[in-house]
Formats: sequence, structure tokens, C-alpha cells
Amino acid sequence: MLKIGNLKLRSNLILAPMSGVSDLPFRLINRKFGCELAFMEMINARCLGYKSRKTEKLLSTHTKDKPLGVQLLGSKEEFILKALDIINKYAFDVLDFNAACPERKVTRRGEGASLLKEPKKLSTLLKIIVKNSSFPVTVKIRSGWDKNSVNAKEVALYAQDAGIKGLFIHGRTKIQGYSAKVDYDLIGEVKKVLEIPVIASGDILSAGLAGKMFAETGCDGVIIARGALGNPWIFKKIEHFLKKNKVLPGPSKEEVIATMLEHLDLCVDFHGPRRGVIIFRKFFIWYTKGFRRIRPLREKVCRARTPEDMRALIAEIKNHHCGFGIRCFLRV
Repeated sequence: MLKIGNLKLRSNLILAPMSGVSDLPFRLINRKFGCELAFMEMINARCLGYKSRKTEKLLSTHTKDKPLGVQLLGSKEEFILKALDIINKYAFDVLDFNAACPERKVTRRGEGASLLKEPKKLSTLLKIIVKNSSFPVTVKIRSGWDKNSVNAKEVALYAQDAGIKGLFIHGRTKIQGYSAKVDYDLIGEVKKVLEIPVIASGDILSAGLAGKMFAETGCDGVIIARGALGNPWIFKKIEHFLKKNKVLPGPSKEEVIATMLEHLDLCVDFHGPRRGVIIFRKFFIWYTKGFRRIRPLREKVCRARTPEDMRALIAEIKNHHCGFGIRCFLRV
């Protein structure tokens, strides 16, 4: 069991907030295959404070979408407080503060991973959030800004003193982005100095890599991002691997097709026919990763305009003699 404040979880496998990905349909599909706690897309405090319709739509949820986490991005106290006034009206289960995003458009505003360069400022912001949040507060950090400023332990201790109930840590620096090796040793060192749960991030792309993260860091949980793209089965696979030390076989082609159709319907229902199809295009690519002879269908997907177009292309997977290639087995 994983405990974050007053939130008690049976599973220590968490679905990460991913911009442009972690919408309601995506979360519901992953919950079907074993995800318990899921995060919605990252919310920009400034945009929410200005009551952006697009940002407010990101907060949409469903009775089946529980427990649910929201992640806030910001660096200015005034906008964070305005955002909290709105967020507190929702029935979220945990509020995470982002001090990890490496994107330049974020860090140049002093947000995301940029806050790793100012541990005391981050601590001040976290104290404000903890004081004004209706939910348990966590923070996501990275190992540091660059190889010359790996300060995750210092940042983590400041954050714990600020009153957070859990820490998410990505084992790479801001400069490394999502490449280079994950620093398992550093995550383990952070785990040793904290009294709160530590949830690790970085290359949780398969059951084997999740097992490696737990074994080498002693972390309390892992947060899954890219590993869940077109692969909601990863939750069941990791859980089985941790319990049995055996790898479950991947889904059949028929199960992949059925899941794609269900995901498409959810996208269309939530976003509308036109936008739902456009959004689903990238998911078609992710679901068919590793399929042989799939390129012609992928090229057609970019031109799909209606739900009927997309359903026909999904049906063609079966009729087009598309089979699993060796890359599919690398994701177990």
C-alpha cells in the first residue's frame, strides 16, 4: 500500500501527467487495465487564473476517474493562489507541483525545472501551496539542472520541510531531458534521506525496467509516462512481474484492436467527432508500435477526418496482414 497524506492506494503504480496526452479518455483506458491513481494534464497556474476555457476543460473528470491527481505549474505566488481557489472547488485526491518540466518555453519563465536552481524559492512556494490546498501536496523534481548542479537531496529536504506528503523524482537533470541514463543511485540516496514516500520516474517503459527501478532505488512507487503510450497493459504487466517475477505475454492483435476502438469512441464522445479523430491519430501510431507492414496505414491515419474513417483504418489492421514485430516484445 502507498500512502500520500490521507490518500491510501492499493497500487504503487501511478499514471503520469503528460501534456496533450493525459486527457479523460486516456485515463479511463489505463484505469481499465490496472491504473489506480492517475494524473490529468499539467495545469498552468497563470492560464487557470485567467479562467482560460481550454485550461478549465483539462479539469474535466468522471465518477469512474478516481482517485485523481492534478499537477500545477507556476512560479508566481499570485497566480498560484488564484489557481488554488479554482482547484479547491474540485474533488481531487492529490495536488502535485511541477518543478521538473525541462521544456524551454517553461523554464525560461522560471517555472518547472528552473526552480531547481532556487531551492529556497521552491520551498517558499510549496509552503504557500500546502497552506492553501484542500488536498495532500506533492512535488515533482529532477536530479538537478545540469551535471554540475545535481542537488536533488537538498531540494527534496527543503520540500519535505515545507510540508509535502510525497516526492516524485525523475532521475535525470533538466539538461539531459529524457535522454541519457537514469541515475538510480541518486534516487536511492534521496529515498534514504526522506521520511515521506518517494515515487521514481524515468524509463518505466516495461515491467523489467520497473522492477529494476524498485530494486535499485528502494522507491515506494513508480510513475509511468511514455511506457503507457499505446500500452495500457503495462500496469498489469508490472504488477504481475513484481508479484511473480514473471513477464506476462503482450495483448493479442484482437485485443489491441478492441482497445483502440474503445479509446477512439471515448475520444469522440469527449472531444467531439472532428477533434476526437485528430487527437486519436497519435494514439493509432502508439498502439501499432512494433507492428510489421503498418506504415501504409499510418500514412492514411494522417488524412482521417471522421470516426468512420478511423474505424475503417483500425479494422484494416486485421485485414492488412499486419503482425507483431520483434519490437513489441521489447516492451514487456
